[in-house]
Amino acid sequence: MAQRPIWRGHLRLALVSCPVALYSVLRASRGLHFHLINPHTGHRVRMVTVDPDSGQEVERGKLVKGYEFEKDRFVLLDDADFESAQIETSSTMSIETFVPNASIEPVYYDTSYYLGPDGDAGLDVYAVLREAIVQSKRVALSRVVIARRERVIAITPMSGGLVAHTLHEEADLYNADAVFSETKDFKADPEMVKLATQLIDRQAGRFDPTATEDRYEKRLREVIDAKLRGEGIEPARSSEPAERGNVIDLMATLRRSLGQEPKAAAAEKPKQRAAAAKAAKLKTVQEPAKAPAKKRRAG
Repeated sequence: MAQRPIWRGHLRLALVSCPVALYSVLRASRGLHFHLINPHTGHRVRMVTVDPDSGQEVERGKLVKGYEFEKDRFVLLDDADFESAQIETSSTMSIETFVPNASIEPVYYDTSYYLGPDGDAGLDVYAVLREAIVQSKRVALSRVVIARRERVIAITPMSGGLVAHTLHEEADLYNADAVFSETKDFKADPEMVKLATQLIDRQAGRFDPTATEDRYEKRLREVIDAKLRGEGIEPARSSEPAERGNVIDLMATLRRSLGQEPKAAAAEKPKQRAAAAKAAKLKTVQEPAKAPAKKRRAG
């Protein structure tokens, strides 16, 4: 079954526009789903919506949205009210600016959507905009209303098409200064950085999408299958993490990670070999010479 777009409208750059549609990137969750069960009866617990005053159950489909303007006082809103609040970005995403890829910190990225052409009309415009964004090596910033909320989006190229990423507002994120206050002015040892860079280069590779499997869920499925068979399963062994505050020789650890011998150990070996040679020579001088063997007379 073809995906249904979650938004349809136009992508506009200055006076140029083309019809586009947003499609969800994520499939319907195929992960494990659990229900709340009453352990005494084995029955699944059912969540119901109940009016707190009357105690009567209310169908979810009959509920409306309300905004609490005072304690326990609400103003009710219907679909017409939400329709009347629509703005331009409800149907058009106009590209406002282009910024360098690295200028958007990863923490600002929220949800991704495939941004595809909506029909054959405007396909040529879509292709031109996509190629222009590719060659610019920049991210296009725009705005769009999704789920009754206007979001800033970053548009990037992918696999011959475009992807729109909704961005968090700055007010949505905690300030990072409190977390990174001690690291900003801390100067790293250049030699250690060089070794760490070599380690990174040695382990460099390409991103493999198939390597993103959830190993915890896989293990949990094995546990469930074992319980269904009436069997148990041994807990997976995990290496013990290093204790907090454990003092280690970072330089030596980096060198060992690269298969290099720490300088201290490397410097000791020649000394050890020289000491061993000196001891062997001294032992030879101190030992008495053996008497030559007597020749046997011929009979």
